[in-house]
Amino acid sequence: MNHAKLYRPSKTAMQSGLANSRKWVLEFAKTGERNTDKLMGWTGVNNTLGQIKLSFENQEAAIAFAERKGLEITLVNPKERLFAPKSYEENFTKNIS
Repeated sequence: MNHAKLYRPSKTAMQSGLANSRKWVLEFAKTGERNTDKLMGWTGVNNTLGQIKLSFENQEAAIAFAERKGLEITLVNPKERLFAPKSYEENFTKNIS
């Protein structure tokens, strides 16, 4: 039986947008022994499932897929973003002495 991790990726630190953080990702566990080619020095594995990442619109669809395929899943709940709305004026009120 294959094992997979289900999570919702966090927002990238390099941009302010929330792109690619709304979908759920089902990622297979990296199993299998790594082997090194003696001639070229390349590294490979016998089980290539660790390279697969599937994305789903919602958590329920991902869980339903995993159940249909007989996968053991580990659910990682996302940390919700703390957002305190403020006005533009608040950027300057702390600088006044």
